[in-house]
Amino acid sequence: MLTPSRLKLARHRRGLTREQLSKLASITTRSLLAYENGTQRPSPDNLDRLADALDMPTAFLQGGDVDEIPVEAISFRALSKITAGKRDMARSAGRIALMLAQWIDQRRALPRPDVPNLVGADPEKAAETLRNRWELPAGGIDCMINLLEGRGVRVFCVAMDCHEVDAYSFVWNATPFVFLNTTKTAERTRFDAAHELGHLVLHAGSRPARGPQTEREADRFAGALLMPGASILASGLRNASAQHIIASRNRWQVSAMALAHRLHELSLLTDWGYRAVCIDLARLGYRSGEPGGIAPEHSQVVMDALQTTRPDTSLVAQAAHDLHLTVGELEKYIRGLLPEGSFATHRRTPPSRPTLTLLP
Repeated sequence: MLTPSRLKLARHRRGLTREQLSKLASITTRSLLAYENGTQRPSPDNLDRLADALDMPTAFLQGGDVDEIPVEAISFRALSKITAGKRDMARSAGRIALMLAQWIDQRRALPRPDVPNLVGADPEKAAETLRNRWELPAGGIDCMINLLEGRGVRVFCVAMDCHEVDAYSFVWNATPFVFLNTTKTAERTRFDAAHELGHLVLHAGSRPARGPQTEREADRFAGALLMPGASILASGLRNASAQHIIASRNRWQVSAMALAHRLHELSLLTDWGYRAVCIDLARLGYRSGEPGGIAPEHSQVVMDALQTTRPDTSLVAQAAHDLHLTVGELEKYIRGLLPEGSFATHRRTPPSRPTLTLLP
């Protein structure tokens, strides 16, 4: 028996309209609407057609009812640049990641959420308050993903087929979630993680975290968190050149552009000096990339989960079986958070085939 909410979730996950799914599954749009409204049940043959068209196991479409994540609950970066279809695709991907998160929670004791609510606070002051509360050392932060996970924030990848979507975050059942686009440079991913933490601290539970003003506030929070004012002021970077900024950026593990912006924000670069530095950095390739940058960060939570599963299978294979999803689907939410080659070493090893030896 089909679960209407799961059909709608799967359709959104694949970025399909009813008309598009109708063509793929050879089912009328009228029938699809009836299936999603729960006023009609598909035949076994139509159910299989839907599963094939959606690249989902039939059992997924027959699971328990699921609640959608409300659009207003999610803080999307650059929402105005995302089509409604891409937004729903990312939102439904986030809902499936919630299933994976619950599956992991049932098997591992994870930290309870500890993200303060500082709605209305000045972003610079909020970052300082958070650093004091979490007892962070002066200077840069070693690993943003580990920092978030250690404070009860669940971190996942933005699904690879949602690459147009930047990072986003939301709170679900009192648990904060952050989704990172790991196709970007490690420096940009770290800044995105701090930016989304800014939304959770400054905007969660208040007005919808969207619009230019909230984005600017989250950016200011991220800059102050990753590059504390006292540390920057003591660095000797007043009127720094582009080459000096490039040589200093790894001290805080940020992009050269982000460090230049922070120096300007703290009046260590004049308006003219900031423009000149940005032109030089762009000419050297630092606007679109980060030559000679830092290594990507990894999720300790997912890595630990991989190490504590049964030796004959992987976390992903177990979770896919239990959640009625494909291994390929679940990999999209964690692959970018693991070291290169992790999936190759943790996949089920097929049994070796016996060899035939001819005796004389």
